[in-house]
Parts: sequence; structure tokens; C-alpha cells
Amino acid sequence: MNKVRQTAKYILADLLMAMFAWLLLNIIRYHEVAQFEGFTTLLSFLLFHQVLKGEILIPIFWLILYYFSGYYNSPFAKSRINELFNTFVTVSMGVVSLFFVVVLDDLPDSFHIYYLVFFSYFGMQFFFTYLCRFLITNHALRKVKQRKWLTNALVIGSGSRAAKFKNELLKLGYRIVGFVDDGSGTVPVVTLEELLGNLDDLPGLLTSHSVDELVLVPDNQSNEDSILLLYSLYHYNLPVKIRLEKNNPLLRAEVKTIHGIPLIDVTKNNFSDAGKNIKFMMDKIIATLVLILLSPLYAYLAIRVKISSKGPIFFRQERIGYRGRPFTINKFRTMYVNPNDSGALLTEKDDPRVTPYGRFLRKYRLDELPQFWNVLIGDMSLVGPRPEQRYYIGQIVKKAPYYYLLHNVRPGITSWGMVKYGYAETVDKMIERLNFDIMYYENMSLTLDITILLYTIKTVFTGKGV
Repeated sequence: MNKVRQTAKYILADLLMAMFAWLLLNIIRYHEVAQFEGFTTLLSFLLFHQVLKGEILIPIFWLILYYFSGYYNSPFAKSRINELFNTFVTVSMGVVSLFFVVVLDDLPDSFHIYYLVFFSYFGMQFFFTYLCRFLITNHALRKVKQRKWLTNALVIGSGSRAAKFKNELLKLGYRIVGFVDDGSGTVPVVTLEELLGNLDDLPGLLTSHSVDELVLVPDNQSNEDSILLLYSLYHYNLPVKIRLEKNNPLLRAEVKTIHGIPLIDVTKNNFSDAGKNIKFMMDKIIATLVLILLSPLYAYLAIRVKISSKGPIFFRQERIGYRGRPFTINKFRTMYVNPNDSGALLTEKDDPRVTPYGRFLRKYRLDELPQFWNVLIGDMSLVGPRPEQRYYIGQIVKKAPYYYLLHNVRPGITSWGMVKYGYAETVDKMIERLNFDIMYYENMSLTLDITILLYTIKTVFTGKGV
């Protein structure tokens, strides 16, 4: 299954149907309005520069709207009921917007014409868009049912439950790459050919085999062991799915989404697809504006850092971000340069390594300003869990393995943990702050992001950053 190709099918179909629906609307507008306002033929009206401009811009408007609705985020495993609802809501919003912004001014003061144009356009846009989407989705589901399009799954578990679940996975369009012993001590029931190894072999198996998803079906493990096993799989940056069944101890983990099949993806958060797309776009826009509009402030702070103490202007350090990928975080330097510093030491309260000017920067969180560049290039978001160093992540997960959940979202310049807890000086305090970041992860929304940004602005202006 090719995700890019499937997404391209939906985009092309939506584009063509938007063009076709707008063309039909223009034909209606000609017969009901334009022919009485000086246009002698349909062709002359359709070739009118304003009409031609609409034929280009309106379909682009629809693609942008569909993108922000989140429709293109998951081209496979679509629910036809959800697809119908998504299309209806998005088309309703789009038609209302276009009617009042573009169409209404060109119509005579006649309620008959208003109703005719509005409902005709809505009906055409919805019918043609949904028809094509339905056909593409139906074709994909048929390919899955015929086992021509398959998802490669590695099953964690090798006991009787895993063996029994094999047939269900096959019916759901999965290709079983193999089974991995979950370490529960259960005698494997699957064949020796199917058993690829144990949990220690997992990194190598993911490298040597093409695996799209991990399916966790443990046998005879305690609730605590099962959940620890689940959390240990998060850092492989693959969807981890568990079977939806009664009394499954793994359902203590947050249930994120159900795709009409008895599997739950526990690596997804509650953020809607539409919310994710809006958040991503707003990150880019705000980061660009900040970098441009505050460029004089950046220059001033850079000069002050340079003259305050010897050393570079910027402090750069590797952090672990989205999907466990390392990236280089940028800050204004706030400490004296020490060639013997390992770089893995946390900053303490009244730390003598912090320069006087660095203390001012930290107090007002101004040292974080260069991270807007990290946001612009996609390493970070405005709001999200703070990224940590690999060394400290290793220390944290020994006590709180669920930390790996946070790698399912982009780290942020500010976070709920930073707002409510602040800087952490020890691993234990980092774990305490982690509770706030997990709370954010499980309740992600645009409203919560805005709330955190407002708290952060208050922190900056009141100087309560340390």
C-alpha cells in the first residue's frame, strides 16, 4: 500500500470535482442571472476573466479546506460513515463561506435565486465529492479484502492468544511478518518458523524486516507487566495496536481511536486530525512572524550575550524530539563556557555557571527565543512537552516508562509542565513535571494550546521564568 499514491487519488478527485461543481454552478448563474446582464452567450460568460479566476481559485480553496479538515491525514482504514459525515460538514462550511463571500454579491435581490443557487451548489459539491471519495475508498477496501493491499504486522506475543488472533489479523488485511516472544515465560504456541525471536531481538528485526505496525497480544502477564511492555514499545515509533476485548489490562492505557475493527491504536493522542493540521500551520505562520518582527530584539539580545561573557552567542545541544528523532535545539547562551562541562548537567537554582545576563534571560524566558527557528524547520512546535537529552530520558524511563508517549507529538517551546511546574533540577523533579506533560498529551486541543500560550505570555511579562 502506497500512502502517497492513495492520498494523491483523493486530492486529484477532490480537485476535479470542485472544478466540475463550480462549472455547473456558473452555467446555472448564466441562465438565471448573467444572460440578463449583458452576456449574450454561455461561452462568453465562462471565458469572462472573473469567472475564469474563480475556476482556478475556488478549487484551491476547497483543497485547503479539505486539508484543514484532516481528511488527507489517513488515506487508509477510512470509515465510510465517518467519511460521509466529514464530507457533509466540510462541504457545508465551504458552500456557506463561498456563497456569502463570492456568490451573493452577484445575485439579484430574489430569494428564489438565492435558494436555487445555494442548494444547487451544495448538492453538486457534496454529491460529486462524496461519490468519488466513496469509489476510491471502496476500491481500497476491496483490495484489502482480496489481500492485494496488506499491512505488515509484527506480533508481540507467541502464546495461545497470539496464535488465535492470527486469523483475525489476516481477515483485517494484515500480513504477519512473524511473532516475538513477549518474555512472559509462556511456552510458544506458534511454529518455529513464525517465531522470530524475543524482545531483545526486536531492534534488529525492525531493521531487517518491513514492519508497518506492532500488534501487542501478551499471554499470562500481570497487568503491570503488560502495561510496562506496552510503554517499552513506544520508542520504536511505529503504531502499536492492541485487541479490543473485555478486561484487557492494556485498556488502562488511554483509548485513542477505533477504526471500525477490533484493534485500538494506543500510540495516538486525542488531538483531532483537523486540530493537528491547524496547529502545524499556525506554528509555521507564528514562527515566521516572530523571526521577522522581533529580528531587532534578536540582534540586541545577541549583542548583549556576546559582550556579557566570553563564548558563542547561541547554545546548541542535541535533544530527542518527535518520533524519537534527535535534533539540535537552539538557545541564547546563559552560562559561562566551561570546556570540561559534559553538557548533561541540569541547571540548579542559583547555579554559579549562569551569567548575570543569562539569569535575566532565563527569568523572562528570552533565552528560548531562538527555538522559533526550530519551530519553523519542523523540529518543534509552539506548545508541546519539553524535549530532553537522551541521557536523562534513559534515567526517566527507568522510573516512568510511559515517558515514551511524549515522542508521539512534537516537543514545544513552552508546555503545560513548564507553565505549572517550571524548570526541573533533578530527574525526580523531571518525573514530577512529566505528570503535567502527560496530562497535556491526553487532553491535547487547540483551546488548551491557546491557554498554555497565554500562561506563558504572563510568565514572560511577570518575570517568573525561574
